[in-house]
Amino acid sequence: MLTAKISRNEWLFLLACLGLGVLAEVSFLHGRIGVSYLVFIAGFYTVLFLRFQLRFNHRRIGLLFTAAIWVLSGSYLLYDNEFFYFLNLFVIPILMFAHIVLITSPNTFKWNTPKFIIFMQEKLHSGITYSLEFCNRVYKLLFKNMDDQVSQILKRILIGLVISIPLLIVIIGLLMSADSVFESLVMRLPIFFLQFNFWEITFRIGFIILISALFFGVFQVLLKHSKPQESAFFQEKEKSFWDSITAITILSMLNIVYLLFVAIQFKYFFGTRLADGFTYAEYARRGFFELILVMLMNWTILTSFLKKVQDHRRGVKITMNVLYSLLIVFSGIMLASAYQRLSMYEAAYGFTIDRLLAHAFMIFLMVILGYTLIKVWIERLSLTHFYLIIGLTFYTGLNAINMTQIVVDQNLERFKETGKIDVEYLDLLSYTGVDGLIKLYEMKEDDPELESILLRKKEWINQDIDQSWQSFNFTRQKVVQKLNELDLKEVHHE
Repeated sequence: MLTAKISRNEWLFLLACLGLGVLAEVSFLHGRIGVSYLVFIAGFYTVLFLRFQLRFNHRRIGLLFTAAIWVLSGSYLLYDNEFFYFLNLFVIPILMFAHIVLITSPNTFKWNTPKFIIFMQEKLHSGITYSLEFCNRVYKLLFKNMDDQVSQILKRILIGLVISIPLLIVIIGLLMSADSVFESLVMRLPIFFLQFNFWEITFRIGFIILISALFFGVFQVLLKHSKPQESAFFQEKEKSFWDSITAITILSMLNIVYLLFVAIQFKYFFGTRLADGFTYAEYARRGFFELILVMLMNWTILTSFLKKVQDHRRGVKITMNVLYSLLIVFSGIMLASAYQRLSMYEAAYGFTIDRLLAHAFMIFLMVILGYTLIKVWIERLSLTHFYLIIGLTFYTGLNAINMTQIVVDQNLERFKETGKIDVEYLDLLSYTGVDGLIKLYEMKEDDPELESILLRKKEWINQDIDQSWQSFNFTRQKVVQKLNELDLKEVHHE
């Protein structure tokens, strides 16, 4: 149980977390995110380093997490990929929380197990509990000379206000929508509230308080380890194993089916022409769904059997390893086929972010298959350890290579070779797509449709009022400058 006394260091650290909460509000709630994400990350880790004085564990994997977080945050400054823009709003905070939990946990902690997720949940719960208990200590400190009965009444009133204010905001909004008379009455509130955006300011202050309290609580409990719970946390359950003969039967049946499938359709897999009756779209889709089916089934079987089937008889082990290897090889063949089909599809219809992501995912799966094949013959290797590291590296790499720019460049190269390009798709790719349209316009200036699109883009950019420092982005800056320098003529439609 925490004492009612609050130390000077706690007050100082609370102020630091409050500053971090203000920085979060300034970075994320003032328009589109750009350089502000890097600013927040710098502030966050400054507070972390000051709090723990550079005493961290799990340094190697911690450095990988650090690099990934900075690269992902830097993508908000360098690129403008809409898919990763929204996805990283969730991915980066999760990585940051996992990172600080990891580097402040004992070196004996096994981070490459599902228990790590449970450990993170426990830390989050402990942090929230700490903040609530701290609020209770502050309340007792402020009203320590007050009568107990009065103090309890005041406490209940404060709790009621905290709960009722959000409810009132929702309910008043609904009532205003339901009744015009009530709406007009509410709209007659003193001009003070309207001029100073009362509800917006309330939301921003509430955000700062909540996020500051979360930072404060989590930071305070990171180094607190309960010994009894920790030993129970690391305690391994009794392992159960599956029968090796059953596993050999399953693997043999699967490999026979895959062998027949590959043998019969080998030309279909690696031929340069389409099979009769198939369009490019059907050909690519069938290949991709085959890939998903194979990987969901084969990868699950492989990882499950490698963990659950333990038979140390030499003959059985060799047989199992051969069957594992065959299953991986057949999966690799179909994976290579799907990769080729998608390449044919892109050659016919152009490049998109989705298709490039599918290509990258196939390469990732090929790496996974290759390592799993090595694991089959070298048992001491850890699959989970490698999967987590390669997964984080792969995702970070996708953010670092500017996939949108690759798609634009590939479509422009395809236009030079074939004269075909999907202008409407480039129009959807934010500022990088606009840059591609400018390059396309420079190749064929006599295109009224293209000129009309660029004029519309120029008007849209000039009307864009989001010019705050938080939204600064190099790609946006470059494209806006190029578009303003472009000599465009008004297009008149009859």
